[in-house]
Amino acid sequence: MNATTNPRSRGRNPRGQGERLREDIVTAALRLLDELADDQALSMRAVAREVGIAATSVYIHFADRDALVLAALEQCHRDLVRALDQAETAADPVARLRARLLYLGDWVRRHPGLYKVLHESTLNQRASMEFKQELGERTTVAVRRCMDAGLAAPGDAAEVSLDLRAAVHGAVSMRVNQPDLPWPPLEAQIDRFLIKLAGIAPASLSQTL
Repeated sequence: MNATTNPRSRGRNPRGQGERLREDIVTAALRLLDELADDQALSMRAVAREVGIAATSVYIHFADRDALVLAALEQCHRDLVRALDQAETAADPVARLRARLLYLGDWVRRHPGLYKVLHESTLNQRASMEFKQELGERTTVAVRRCMDAGLAAPGDAAEVSLDLRAAVHGAVSMRVNQPDLPWPPLEAQIDRFLIKLAGIAPASLSQTL
């Protein structure tokens, strides 16, 4: 299941396929969360209608809305991590790091609602989302590859990774929440982040274009 490519229509599942039904419920919740951009606006009945089942069937798999939203966000994050890894098609470490950051920006552009729920929802204040650490860890690996290749300034890869993620998340979050500002191309912003925060030479970035 991929949160970015789910169709809106589905056929009913044969009886007894509980795990498949659970996946369909999560998929439906992701679609609705992307539309609503607010976990508090999601209802279990709406999810049930989206799947084409009784509301009681949703509660068989999820005790309450928070449990369902958490499961949906974990699946969303898992799909995003996989897609970011697949975006690293180049051999050059700088190109691979840049591709990760650009893909994240493109994903947020296509799924602003899911982004807001994943990072800005009230659920973040009430529940632990430790699964989100994986994305940061993989960005740190990408930064370290650039350092090891001598293409980024030497330093603490985890610290630089955190700086980059803070800058990119700030840029994409502001685009979601303040879309009418005169935004420069995200590619240009990300290149500036890589130069200023990771110490990557402009010449190394020009080779990735």
